[in-house]
Amino acid sequence: MAKSDELVTYITQRFVRYMETPRDVRRSRKQSREPWVYKWFGMLPLALNMWIKSARKGRKERH
Repeated sequence: MAKSDELVTYITQRFVRYMETPRDVRRSRKQSREPWVYKWFGMLPLALNMWIKSARKGRKERH
């Protein structure tokens, strides 16, 4: 029973902290975040994207 009470107090504290921060601050934090793909997989998605684009570009130039 104590665990659920702690969870409720934690969630309410987080919610109140979120609501007390100005909207501009929340937006600036959201904009400054890196995409989740790069956070989880590093530069691999970027490298794959560049490789696929160059392969498509090369194929178009040949035909």
